[in-house]
Order: sequence, then structure tokens, then C-alpha cells
Amino acid sequence: MSWSRLVPVAVFMVLTVFLAIGLTRDPSVIPTEMIDREMPAFELPELRDETVNVTESDFVGEITLVNVFGSWCVACLEEHPTLMQLSEDGTVRIAGVNWRDDRDDALNWLVKHGDPYETIVFDELSDLVIEIGVTGAPETFVLDPTGRIRYKQIGPITPDVWKNTIRPVIDAIEQETAAGAVGS
Repeated sequence: MSWSRLVPVAVFMVLTVFLAIGLTRDPSVIPTEMIDREMPAFELPELRDETVNVTESDFVGEITLVNVFGSWCVACLEEHPTLMQLSEDGTVRIAGVNWRDDRDDALNWLVKHGDPYETIVFDELSDLVIEIGVTGAPETFVLDPTGRIRYKQIGPITPDVWKNTIRPVIDAIEQETAAGAVGS
């Protein structure tokens, strides 16, 4: 028996193993190298007031959702009612990163749909979103009170995503923060 007859069988076996591994992975989970890292240094204008600059230090002090959105983003409309509800309830501080947008279009979109954001970074040229590894909008990052990225949500925040995914992350951060305060 020659080795040349075994090559197709070996190739088939290798492909079968890779396929089996691939089928066990959740395709909605895209790894990010930013988890457990500080928000990168940046200085960009605020959307509503271009004379004000926003920096990474503006996201320090309390748990913050940093939501990447654009007036051009259809999926952002799906999550917007959830963000509005969280903002109205005072559940968590929400900051926005308006990405690759026209300032007037973004402002008009917020007037039309509501503005849940405490502050909004105007990232017209993708400076910040490239640094934090955004692949598309909407994406949302959960930052702990020190400004460290603890979670990245790709896609819209629906009520179910909030309840089953993001709220537990925030609860864990709150428990860590409380335990740290007791231990101090």
C-alpha cells in the first residue's frame, strides 16, 4: 500500500476535526483583546458641543456603558428603546461614541429618537473605534469604575441581552467594587 493513497484520507480527517471544532463555537462571540484593559487614551470632540473635548478620564468613576452608534445604523434603532429605558431609570451611566457620522445627521437622529447619553464622543474619522476594536455598529463596552473594559457586546442590546448578559456583568462588577471597598 502506498502513502499516496493515505494522503486524501489524512486530509479528510484533518478537515473533519477542524469542522467539528468550528461547530462547537458560538459565532456571535468575537474575541477582543481589549477585555480587562484600560480604555485607550483619546481626546475627541463631544457631539453636542464641539468646543468640549472628551477623554478616557470622562469614563472613570462609575460603571459605564460605552455604546457605539450612528444615524446610518439600522440595528442601532433596535437597541435604542432599551438604552432610553436604562437612561430614564438611571440604571447605568451611558456614554455614546458617534461613529463615522455627519454631526447634523447624528443630532437630528437623537432629537427624533431620544438621547440616552450622558456624553457623546464624536468619532468622525474612526480614531477611537479602531483603538477599541469595533467591527461594526452597534457595539457596547461595559467599563468598570476604573475605566477598564470588562465586556464587549456585539450587536443590539435588546431587553433579553440586557437581562441575561449585560446586567450580570454589571452585577459582578458591583460586587467586586463593594468587596474591594470593604477590604480597604
